Amino acid sequence: MSKTLETPAGSAVAAGAAGAAVQPSAHRRSDRKREAVAGYVFLSPWLLGLFGITLLPMLYSLYLSFTDYDLLQDPEWVGLDNYVRMFTDDPKYWHAVGATLVFGLVSVPLKLAVALGVALLLYRNRRGVGLYRSLYYVPSLLGGSVAIAIVWQTLFGGAGAVNEVLGFFGIEGRSWIANPSTALGTLILLAAWQFGAPMVIFLAGLKQIPAEMFEAASLDGAGRMQQFWHVTLPLLSPVLFFNLVLETIAGFQGFTAAFVISGGLGGPADSTLLYTLYLYLRGFGDFQMGYASAMAWVFLVALGIVTALVFRSGSLWVHYADEGER
Repeated sequence: MSKTLETPAGSAVAAGAAGAAVQPSAHRRSDRKREAVAGYVFLSPWLLGLFGITLLPMLYSLYLSFTDYDLLQDPEWVGLDNYVRMFTDDPKYWHAVGATLVFGLVSVPLKLAVALGVALLLYRNRRGVGLYRSLYYVPSLLGGSVAIAIVWQTLFGGAGAVNEVLGFFGIEGRSWIANPSTALGTLILLAAWQFGAPMVIFLAGLKQIPAEMFEAASLDGAGRMQQFWHVTLPLLSPVLFFNLVLETIAGFQGFTAAFVISGGLGGPADSTLLYTLYLYLRGFGDFQMGYASAMAWVFLVALGIVTALVFRSGSLWVHYADEGER
């Protein structure tokens, strides 16, 4: 048997090769550390905002929800009293819940229906269509402002433009804002009027539907409505689902229009007393910060449940293009 003798020169070469292998690895680890440090430095403003402006105030609000706190004295621990009072001893709370449910369940579908209808009219390339798209998007830029809420209040007032138009056709108008049976409806119309953002998203989704799908459906004898129900809606369902989630979350958080139009009181007869407005009145009107914090956490949990239900329902009606490839 022959033995391989290791010479000092061979040992030196092997050691050099090992050192060369270790050195790049150490350099790579050092580069990764520097990249990680640089990444955290760039993320630090966001992290400071997350912890300082979002998480810590949320945790403090959770603590306050179990206390009696009115800004003028230190918080006093009361346990679940705020929650018990909310569900059993506050009729206005349930009135606000009912008004918010009506507002959200009516305004969100109406807004999406208007947005989809306008998007269907504007998604084909026609002369001047860009101008129309811009004009229809403007309400979403202005709709949440105090100025537009004041304009809306004037339009639907007793001597507003709406009644003038109705009077032209011989229809007697009313003060739509001051009538408890119609005041919430004016807020719903204002919310539906702000359809620009979902309209733009629908336009982007419609642009992604291949024209061959409509041509094939037309050759099979499908009319416009059949193409809409069997081609457009199924292929647009992911975009519709996205809009539904966003608008559901935003719809139940309506505040500005209800505050301005009702004069900050939710009237008449609490017909426009939305949940967020009632929370504001309890917290910043009556200085019941503990009770308002409890209301905020119940609202957060309820909105999370509603959003989860929307996501759960998506498996029943949302169709993705790659489903057949799985």
